[in-house]
Amino acid sequence: MSSDLPVIDVGDLMTAAPQRAEVARRIGEACRAHGFFYVVGHGIAPELIARLEALSRQFFALDEATKLQWRMALGGRAWRGYFPLGGELTSGRPDWKEGFYLGTELPDEHPLVRAGTPVHGRNLFPDVPGLRDTVLAYMAAVTRLAHRLMEGVASSLGLPADYFAARYTADPLILFRLFNYPSHPVPEGSDAQWGVGEHSDYGLLTILLQDDVGGLQVKTPGGWVDAPPIPDSFVCNIGDMLDRMTGGLYRSTPHRVAINRSGRDRLSFPLFFDPNFFSRVQRIDGLVGAPAVDDSAERWDRANVHAFHGRYGDYLMAKVGKVFPELRSQVL
Repeated sequence: MSSDLPVIDVGDLMTAAPQRAEVARRIGEACRAHGFFYVVGHGIAPELIARLEALSRQFFALDEATKLQWRMALGGRAWRGYFPLGGELTSGRPDWKEGFYLGTELPDEHPLVRAGTPVHGRNLFPDVPGLRDTVLAYMAAVTRLAHRLMEGVASSLGLPADYFAARYTADPLILFRLFNYPSHPVPEGSDAQWGVGEHSDYGLLTILLQDDVGGLQVKTPGGWVDAPPIPDSFVCNIGDMLDRMTGGLYRSTPHRVAINRSGRDRLSFPLFFDPNFFSRVQRIDGLVGAPAVDDSAERWDRANVHAFHGRYGDYLMAKVGKVFPELRSQVL
């Protein structure tokens, strides 16, 4: 399974260069054909990425009892913290990974936190020196990149560059994950069959940093293909809400992660750049070629994203309870 996913140099999106239109065209082409693409020329400092990887390995190397001091059950409605191997479900089956959930850092006195808004609040930062500052710096840098990429997406659709910022992402919902896929075997009797089972992402845009081990697979019209690591790149894919907004012109593509049998633990870091929790998702008027049909028979979960009407937070919360059913009562 070799990858034919496009690699796009997005450096010109960071400037006022006239080549921005060509970058936007390539992004649009990738969104129509695959829903996935690599980005290079993104401007994120290699030193920041290296620190994030090194400090995350320090955390995951701790014994489980120590890591559970920051378990998700202590994160409450903010939906933050650590979960152990098999603790997250995809389509009802446990994934063979462990992870740490993070997001925009909000103080307890913030109005959204005081109101009990789900997935808003403080992070539970592990006691690993330097990890807090590194995570916050990384999230800020990748969020800036996401804003530029969404300008490219807007331009690719013939829309003003600030289309999404003006309607959905002036204050985006940022969710960030540290994932570790261990190389030791799945225990006998476990129901885990994948590092992460087949799924599509919920929001607008996912920006994924993966280490050099690999394992990500993408479902294309020609079958499943690998999305192997490319040095100094991110893997980007669009989510259900961009599929919904574009009437299916840009598809939220299913993907999965294989069980890690490399002999080395695998790290990955997805940042989800999503609409504001309270924004009401609507189809973009006038897009040429947008089918806006019920495509549920073709989707991995048989769900029709084009039937959704309402706030993005409502869509997200409907998914949350299926991923961590034991935390459902705390978040919903």
